[in-house]
Amino acid sequence: MSDASVAPGLPNPADFARPPTASDLARWAEVDASARPARVTRLRARFESAGIDAYFGLRRENVRYLTGFVLGEGEERVAGTSGHFLISGADVLLLADSRYTVQATAQAPEARVVDGPRDLAPGWADLVASVGAKRVGVEAALLPYAVWRRLEAAAPDVELVPIEGWVEADRAIKEPAEIERVAAACAIADRALAGLLASIKPGATERDLALDLEWRMRTGGAEAVAFDPTCLVGPNAALPHGSPSAAEVRSGTVVLIDFGAQVDGYRSDMTRTLFVGEPSERDLAIYGLVARAQAAAVAQIEATIDGELGLPSGRDLHGIATRLIEADGRFPAFGHGLGHGIGLATHEQPLLSATALDSSLPSPTVFSVEPGIYVEGETGVRIEDLILLDADTGRVERLTKFPRDVFALPD
Repeated sequence: MSDASVAPGLPNPADFARPPTASDLARWAEVDASARPARVTRLRARFESAGIDAYFGLRRENVRYLTGFVLGEGEERVAGTSGHFLISGADVLLLADSRYTVQATAQAPEARVVDGPRDLAPGWADLVASVGAKRVGVEAALLPYAVWRRLEAAAPDVELVPIEGWVEADRAIKEPAEIERVAAACAIADRALAGLLASIKPGATERDLALDLEWRMRTGGAEAVAFDPTCLVGPNAALPHGSPSAAEVRSGTVVLIDFGAQVDGYRSDMTRTLFVGEPSERDLAIYGLVARAQAAAVAQIEATIDGELGLPSGRDLHGIATRLIEADGRFPAFGHGLGHGIGLATHEQPLLSATALDSSLPSPTVFSVEPGIYVEGETGVRIEDLILLDADTGRVERLTKFPRDVFALPD
């Protein structure tokens, strides 16, 4: 007997929330501006224990979070040092060359905008001297080793201290307005997928569907896509990170769709596996098992939300989902992590995986839960939802509202 049954009706775009309004965007901008001083203060509070007197950052999500300056997806590759920042106990310096000076001044009014040269080393000594820094924490994962050595040579009396994860840990704990934007991005994605259903039929290619879905998100209120949409049919669905191809939808196969929208910098991420025509008993069994694995992980969060047992770790939740699939014994468990945090980046803290931290999940936070089963050369199923966890209010909520039922689309 199969583990899942086919739902009778299909979702409609009108079932989901409308996109944010101009007043929503204006309100979020005001909230962010008022939140940034506290974010900087939390960063500075770490200085003493690490023995540093300044922090040099390069990650584009971090500069937006702390100063308001925005670089688009991938723009950091051509921006030179623009978007780098130096925070001391008294100053916030934002580097911006002539291409970005006006933008930086407008978006980061609390920062002191300084010239951002393409080559950082020649001006490094003067830059750190301007804030009186002698020991500087650096986002080491983003600074090439060769540049690190050149900075050391340029200012030999300034010690560089590798730092990673400070701002990322702060960003994992979501403010209410951040959660609102993730939820708004989820609603845009929900509506887009509901509108796409009529196009998922035999003869449509993976690339056709991916382009159609992106168009629906962009014209439906998204400022951008969170990442390139993935649409995979039949055997290609066994590729967890496959790219859309010219492969066509066929009756009796699955269509796996992984996609997300972006609203005011914040992202969504959802995966749904749909069926075209009557699903096979095997594919229904796989779908049901994946759904149970996801439900088991979410149930564990709900069971511990009262705080008596303490919130689970990302490693705990990953183990719950994988063990359920392994105990069934019919199909291989997924080899990727169970999930990841989301916000200004599609993948951020907290992580849910076999190698995740063994400490409790932060709160409030938003993360994905996305178990899957992949049968090489045959089929694949993944179900992914974004979960809001807020221990203080006892709230565990799926922000992705598109139903997780089995949908058999007309063939």
